[in-house]
Amino acid sequence: MLTHLEPISFIPTLDTERAHLFYVDTLGLVFLSEDPFALVVRANGLDLRIVRMDSFSPAPYTIFGWKVPSIDEAVRNLASIGIVFERYPFLEQDANGIWSAPGESARVAWFKDPDGNVLSLSQHG
Repeated sequence: MLTHLEPISFIPTLDTERAHLFYVDTLGLVFLSEDPFALVVRANGLDLRIVRMDSFSPAPYTIFGWKVPSIDEAVRNLASIGIVFERYPFLEQDANGIWSAPGESARVAWFKDPDGNVLSLSQHG
């Protein structure tokens, strides 16, 4: 029923100005609009609504991510512009913060936006 409709994703923020600096100016997503409720950006055809909240607690898990062809290159590029990748003591991550899933089915690296939302990069197969 919904398979042919365009999805939209939602991310909470306490500060849309700071979110704009991060998602548009730092990550390079395309600015679409801003209203009293949300900042809207586009990530490769997907609208991402960064919703203004009075308060929230960031989820401790990934809420949005990107598939990348080369995670090593993507991590290197983001690190070069100041993105800090998360380290989790319960995972074996390489020197760049990249975790390899069992069986090498995926490699994943995590980082946070200014509100503490967990975002990821992943290379599959």
